[in-house]
Order: sequence, then C-alpha cells, then structure tokens
Amino acid sequence: MRKLIDKLHNAHTLTAEEYRSLLLCEDTTTNSYLQEKAQQTTIARFGRNMFIRGLIEISNRCRNNCLYCGIRKSNTMVSRYSLSRETILACCREGYVLSFRTFVLQGGEDLSQTDDWVEETVRNIRKEFPDCAITLSLGEKTKEAYQRFYDAGANRYLLRHETFNEAHYQSLHPSEMSQAHRLECLQWLKEIGYQVGTGIMVGSPGQTIDHLVEDLLFIERFQPEMIGIGPFIPHADTPFANEPAGSIDLTLKLLSIFRLMHPSALIPSTTALASLSADGRERGILAGANVVMPNLSPSSVRKKYSLYNNKAAFGSEAAEGLKELEKQLEKIGYTISYLRGDYNYEL
Repeated sequence: MRKLIDKLHNAHTLTAEEYRSLLLCEDTTTNSYLQEKAQQTTIARFGRNMFIRGLIEISNRCRNNCLYCGIRKSNTMVSRYSLSRETILACCREGYVLSFRTFVLQGGEDLSQTDDWVEETVRNIRKEFPDCAITLSLGEKTKEAYQRFYDAGANRYLLRHETFNEAHYQSLHPSEMSQAHRLECLQWLKEIGYQVGTGIMVGSPGQTIDHLVEDLLFIERFQPEMIGIGPFIPHADTPFANEPAGSIDLTLKLLSIFRLMHPSALIPSTTALASLSADGRERGILAGANVVMPNLSPSSVRKKYSLYNNKAAFGSEAAEGLKELEKQLEKIGYTISYLRGDYNYEL
C-alpha cells in the first residue's frame, strides 16, 4: 500500500481501483504514512505557515431546500437575517485591523441580495481594501453574474460540488437542482478566471466508497485551486436529523489524498472538523491543510448561520480569538501567515 502512496506523491494520480484500495485500507501504519507524506508535501510548499481567511456569513436566507442543510428554505425554526452592505464593510474593517488580507463572503442563495447588490458590495470592498483578496461563496448564479462579480473585484469563488455521482446528488438536493448545472457553474468560474474551489461532504447519507472514488477522479481532472472537505454533520431540523455524522478519520484521509494529488492547492481545515472534535482543526492541519477561516461575522448572527448542529463559531474559531489560535497552532509547530495566500501557479 505504501507503493500506492509513493506513486500518488510522485505522480499526483492513481487509478480508480488504486484510490478505492487506499480508501478501504484500515492499517494504521499505512494511514500514518499517508498523513506523514501529505504533511511533508505541505511543509515543502508552504512551510509551517497557515493562511487565514476572514469568514463573513452574509445571509442565512436561501431559496433552496437541500435536505442536509440547516438553513434550507423550508426550515421554519431558523431566525433569518441578511447583513447590510455597511455591516459587511464594518466586518472587513475589523478584519483588516486584525491583519486579515482575505475576506470570504458566504451565504445562502438569498434572492433579496440581488446580483446588482452583490456586485456593488464587491466593488465597495475592492475600493476600500485594494490589497485584499475577495472570495465569494454564494451558490449557483448565471455566468453573467459570475462575470460581473469578477469584474467588480472578486478573486476567488467557492462552490462545492458535494458529490460527483448524479444519483447521489439528487438524493441530497431538491428536484429543481441538478448535478449537471453545478458542474456547469464550476466550469464557468474557471473560464472567467477565478481561483476556484470545490469539494465534498464526507459521510453524507447514501454515500459509498465508489462515490468517493468518483469525487477523487473528478477533482483530479478539474484541478481546482482550492479544495473544501468536511464531514457531514446532521442538523436537527432537516430530513437527515437522525443520520450519523461522517467519519473524521475518513475525512482526514481524503484531505491527505487531495494534498498529494494537488500539492499546491489551498485546503482549509474546516469548521466542521472543529465542530465534531475539539482537536479537529489541528488534526486537519497535520493531515495536509494550509488554510484556516476564523469567523468575522457579527457575533449576534453566528449562531443563526447554523448549517449543522453545534457549529463552532467562537473562541479560536472566531476572528477575535486569533491569539488563542496562534497558541494552538504553536503547540503543533505552526504559525499564522498574514499574507493574502493566493494560489501559486508556479509551484
């Protein structure tokens, strides 16, 4: 099995059957070797530096009804909010003082935040913070809208495909959403010139090892600049409330595989990992992650942006907890990088 890991490390590719064998391997020595190679690869490319992004959750309103999501349209238990443009700019100002140089605007597909509104918001952020990167994670839009946001100053776009298998995708989403359109959106983003992020949810209901192999092969082909991966965590007010959470160990294994597949990728140690385990973020870093995303949202709305149960949003997961984050990173031999942390196409 080590030969497969060495092959992935050197060639950045495996066959479907080889990926399957690696995912099914339960030998702790082998899995430790995989993590070790991933961590070595990350350090060789980025040193022991973790890029930070300031996460601003701009709205928990959403037109969609994804079965796994706590802010799905039909969840009447949610206290809905949409941040004003001035509030978003105030979050950016706070983040800038704290030395953040990337702002991530994430939200549901809120119809009240029109394309015109998003474009003008991006334009305002770009004007006030010309040295910062702007990342959007606002779901599916038209190609024209993506182009407008890019022209206004957005640099990156995060849009997880969630699962490449079409039947599995449909089992997680309402009938009006389609896997084909999600993939089309990702292609548009690439064509426009964004640094593009996609990724998967590990352990979602109905997911199989073969589905994960399809995901690995897709991401290998697509070559995203950013890869988001986190375990499925159920939300009490969704149809999947009683489903088990995804495996942290399998999530970490996949993270390490992605690092060896795409050595230069920007891969966050996600909030979902920290939400499932107190040391989840640190374990993600040791498995090959090189990005963390502290929460810059107003504290009054953080609990309202509840995609899943017990989402971490305070302490070292929050922007105001940077000192605490620094201490935790120091314990495992890492430091915060306050650079923008763009994808380096020359690495």
